[in-house]
Amino acid sequence: MDGSNSLVLWTALLILLIVSGFFSGSETGMMALNRYRLRHQSKKSAGARRAAKLLATPDKLIGLILIGNNAVNILAAIIANMLAIIYVGPSAAPWVATATLTVLVLVFSEITPKSIAAQNPEWFAFKASHILRPLLYFFSPLVWIINKLTNGLISLLGFDPNKNRDDGLDTEELKSVVDVSGDKISDNHQRMLKGMLDLENVTIEDIMIPRNEIVGLDLESPIDQLKLQIVNSHFSRLPVYVGDINNVLGVFNFRKRYQLLRSNMLTHDKIKRFCEDPYFVPESTSLITQLLNFQKSSKRYAMVVDEYGEVQGLVTLEDILEEIVGDFTSNDVDHDHEVRLLTTDSYSIDGSVTIREINKTTGWNLPTNGPKTLNGLVLEQLERIPDGNVSFQLHGYKFETEEFNSVMIRKVVVTTLKLDFDEQDQEG
Repeated sequence: MDGSNSLVLWTALLILLIVSGFFSGSETGMMALNRYRLRHQSKKSAGARRAAKLLATPDKLIGLILIGNNAVNILAAIIANMLAIIYVGPSAAPWVATATLTVLVLVFSEITPKSIAAQNPEWFAFKASHILRPLLYFFSPLVWIINKLTNGLISLLGFDPNKNRDDGLDTEELKSVVDVSGDKISDNHQRMLKGMLDLENVTIEDIMIPRNEIVGLDLESPIDQLKLQIVNSHFSRLPVYVGDINNVLGVFNFRKRYQLLRSNMLTHDKIKRFCEDPYFVPESTSLITQLLNFQKSSKRYAMVVDEYGEVQGLVTLEDILEEIVGDFTSNDVDHDHEVRLLTTDSYSIDGSVTIREINKTTGWNLPTNGPKTLNGLVLEQLERIPDGNVSFQLHGYKFETEEFNSVMIRKVVVTTLKLDFDEQDQEG
């Protein structure tokens, strides 16, 4: 064979390697596209729209790419064998051709284009779509036949070839997307987005002000004491009850306090007349549901009851909003003293603090599917109120009681342990 024929074969081999690289890169680029970003870009980019249409039928797209890639690779193998016969003879040609073509295909037609496409999927996929769309139209009969054969084989293997890909994300997956957004979304906005996503999984019981911390106007108290409370209170609303918080008559809005105090004589009956009707909600209501209920009812304040109708606490609109944006009010319960940093690994925490609040403040991952407060968590583990200070380990943390009384654990020092979690499970 003369030199001109050898040159033609080398040129054909080079072209086939380039075409193979195009198909390999197209496959990686198309499959690596961010589906959600692609939907957004489709509104303003023709390349994105072409890519989206191709991805709408992924079986046809993959079929086309694999048909093209395998066809050019087989042709390249034939030509490489012909060139090897020219240079080393027919006996050694298969081995030389296989070794040489393997290196050439891996370097120039697989690793290099796929690496470029993986790092720049949009650039590669949008440009490749110019060629892939007409190719898909031209080779559609062949692609259809191949897909029918492969779908039949898929069915024989027990899978559904018509099953659609589920691109929907649940709450935890959406939070992961927010986490990986990086500098494109500020830390504050990330926290707010994750707070909104959490509303569906958090109930009123998790954030309510518990019954023993409710401050209200007891109409069995002397009128002078009630007047002092009304004058000095820094709360915007207070429940009004008789003797026991379960006997709630209404809610006093402090915007009306000056109108009430202008009266010549303050009486219990006048306080009752200035009250708004009480609003009761179940403790199991999710925060997203309650947020919508507050909006529908034009309320901002609700008494929380259990399944027996007993008042367990209260919740306000501000409490729910703080789950989204963080603390922004100072006229409710002051939490500054409740979780106090001792060292980089330990905190002194009041027993009344909720587990959710501890996790938010410290970045820990204490279990939230059991007791709602630290006191409840400690008592669940000890199964009694201790006679003296005790310590125990749980979920990678060490708990040491600091203060307690006859009814509850008042303060606990919690320290993160250095052991790996797998090691702890084995030791346990």
